[in-house]
Amino acid sequence: MEHSSHIREELRQPAMELRREIPDVLRAFADLSKAAMADGALSGAIKELVALAIAATRECDGCVVAHARGARRAGATRQQVAETMGVVILMNGGPGTVWGPRALRAFDEAAEEPVAD
Repeated sequence: MEHSSHIREELRQPAMELRREIPDVLRAFADLSKAAMADGALSGAIKELVALAIAATRECDGCVVAHARGARRAGATRQQVAETMGVVILMNGGPGTVWGPRALRAFDEAAEEPVAD
């Protein structure tokens, strides 16, 4: 997996083009995402860790980058990401040993970015 910034840049233009073609679908997806990730019985940070685990399991580089950044913004720690990737390795075996480190690296890269208010 490339560095997070390269992946975000690679996906930016195609995502904007798709959004122009199907704005209602992507608006609905954004609304669903906002509702699903809101604090509730589980904090937003825990939900981002769950999403990051699923992203690593599904081997989705864009998802890994997005949810690593989301976990960072929601206040998850590097140790929490590492332990979450331990569960990914448990549940996925070999692929988890590849995507777990990628997710941790994406989190580290997100940690180097300024946190937006």
